[in-house]
Amino acid sequence: MRIIITGGGTGGHVYPALAIARGLHQVRPEIELLYIGTGRGLEADVVPRAGLPFRTITVQGLERRRIWKNVPALAKIARGLGEAWFQVRRFRPDLVVGTGGYVSGPVCLAAALQGIPVVIHEQNAFPGLTNRLLANMARAVCLTFPEAAGSFPRRARLVTTGLPVRPEILRADRGVSRRQLGLPENQFFIVVVGGSQGARSLNQAMLPVLKELAGRPDVSILQVTGRRDYEGYLQQVRERGIDLDKYGNITIKPYVYDLEHALAAADLIIGRAGASFLAEILARGLPSILIPYPHAAANHQEYNARAVARKGAAILILDQELKGGRLHQIINHLLADRGRLQAMAAAAKRLGRPDALEAILEIILAELERYKR
Repeated sequence: MRIIITGGGTGGHVYPALAIARGLHQVRPEIELLYIGTGRGLEADVVPRAGLPFRTITVQGLERRRIWKNVPALAKIARGLGEAWFQVRRFRPDLVVGTGGYVSGPVCLAAALQGIPVVIHEQNAFPGLTNRLLANMARAVCLTFPEAAGSFPRRARLVTTGLPVRPEILRADRGVSRRQLGLPENQFFIVVVGGSQGARSLNQAMLPVLKELAGRPDVSILQVTGRRDYEGYLQQVRERGIDLDKYGNITIKPYVYDLEHALAAADLIIGRAGASFLAEILARGLPSILIPYPHAAANHQEYNARAVARKGAAILILDQELKGGRLHQIINHLLADRGRLQAMAAAAKRLGRPDALEAILEIILAELERYKR
């Protein structure tokens, strides 16, 4: 049996695809996999590192505002569809799995036109254009958020599965992780993550929080600034009289590779609202303060954050509200209201889908068996 997996551009599309690929190899080692992406997206780096066979096609996104700039893009899309047709015909898959991004469109379309079943996965509460266009020809559309259903055609087969979470996130033990991080059992631990590149507005909003909580014995903070802002942010921290060596309860890092331990040890998460990050903190049952990245495509991070906040698992703060000191205020309120934190944690646990990968694999394998018959 052969399966093509496609999805690219950003980690939100690539990492779920890799999780599905690893899951398929574990449950059916005999399945032959091929990943199709672009030569310049994140997938070009991480997929070969994961040991998967990797091929590329030409593709480019369309300009939604400056329509006149789409002529070269349309030419590349036509070329990419031809390349996708060739790659699908050459590999002869029994099924194609798409996780979104521009590359997913030509590959899934080429497969459907050749009579090959397609399963797609949508990560966000507001679906991407590619997946909305592919929904009618897909055998199944796996949703992370049930709120996304209203954006798809009525006749599409929609199944809410959640988003695959890395196994190490689920395996990490709270007690072991807190000991590794040197955290006393009764110390409240706040983890602030702006993403791999950081979040300048979020970092700035944390400065008065650090100033107030520095040296407080019952609270510890880990702030991940992102590599771009790290050195400049440390200088700002020093200028405000915050001595990190003197106050041992604040740790500032540019990046954390083993985030699973920080999440396992955490009592409160503050960060953006990317689908993969949300899936991880919900699977851990963690309360959160979410500040959606305001320039995400189609503002999908705000849709994600609102879907979680409506269920009581998070508090939503818009990026433009950070300058008004709202983050500082909410942190103080939560530190004083542990009952609300417990309610948020319980709501997060209800929303979490640690079984998401198993649910997606079940759908893929069922479609594969149906096609083989």
